[in-house]
Amino acid sequence: MSDYKVYIKTSKQSMKNSFTQQLDNISPGSLAIVGVPYDAQSSFLSGCAEAPDLIIEAYHSDSSNYWTELGYNLENDPAISFLGNLEIKEYFDIERGIDQILSAGGRTFSLGGDHSITYPIMKAHAKKHDKLSILQLDAHGDLYQDFGGNPYSHACPFARIMEDGLVDRLIQIGNRTLSKHQREQAKRFNVEIIEMKDWQRGQVLNLSGPLYISLDLDVLDPAFAPGISHYEPGGMSSRDVLSIIHQIKVPIIGADIVEYNPTRDVHGMTAMVAARFLKEIIGKILS
Repeated sequence: MSDYKVYIKTSKQSMKNSFTQQLDNISPGSLAIVGVPYDAQSSFLSGCAEAPDLIIEAYHSDSSNYWTELGYNLENDPAISFLGNLEIKEYFDIERGIDQILSAGGRTFSLGGDHSITYPIMKAHAKKHDKLSILQLDAHGDLYQDFGGNPYSHACPFARIMEDGLVDRLIQIGNRTLSKHQREQAKRFNVEIIEMKDWQRGQVLNLSGPLYISLDLDVLDPAFAPGISHYEPGGMSSRDVLSIIHQIKVPIIGADIVEYNPTRDVHGMTAMVAARFLKEIIGKILS
C-alpha cells in the first residue's frame, strides 16, 4: 500500500471517531471541522450523507497542498480541529452537536449532508451571535413554506431561519430556479437576491458581519460539479465562487458546504472542488 493510501485511510478514520471524544480538542477561538452525515430531508436523491468523509479525504489528498490562494498555510495549523462526524439519530441532534462546539468556544465549519442541516446549525449560532447575516450561494432559494408537506425539507431551511428571526440579513447569489411562491417568500422575508442571470463577474458585494456562509455546491454549473443531486445548467464556475470568497472582508463566524452527492461524482472531481472551497474559506476565517 502506498504512503498516500495509508495517509488517506488514517485521515478518513479520524472523521469517523466519536464526536464526543473529539470535543476535547476544542479550544476557544479554534475552528472545528465537523461532518454532518445527514440527507433524510432530500427531496430527490439520497447520497449526501456519504459526503463528509470524502471531502476530508480530498482535503488531505497529496494531489494538492494546504496553501490557500491568498497565501495562508493550513498544514498543522493548531487553530483547526477535525472533530469527526456528528452522531445524528434525529434532525435536531444537529443543533445539539453544534451547541456543544459553540459552548466550548469553538467556531464551526460543517460538511453536509443536504441543505436542511443549515436550519438547526443556525438555531445554535443565533444563541451566540446577534445581527447575523447569511451569504447563501445556491442554485435554489430553499424558501418553500413546505415541500411535499415537509417543512424541514432541504427546499425549506431558509424559510425556517427567516420566520424564526435567526438572522438579520439573508443574501442569496446564484439562484436560477425561483418559483412564484419562492419569490413571494423572498419578498415576505426581505431576502436580498442576485439571480444567476443578473450576476456580473467581479461584482462587489455589500456584506455585513458577523457573517455565516452556506455554500451549496449546486450553485456551480454541473460542468464544474457533477457530484450533485440537482443539475441546474447555467451556474457559476469554480473561479466565480472563489472570487466571491476572496472578496469577503467582514468577520466570518461559521460556514457549511452542502449537497455534495458522491454517488453521482466523476473520479472524485466534486470532492476536490469542495475541498478547495473548504480550504479557501478556512483561510479567510483564520486570517
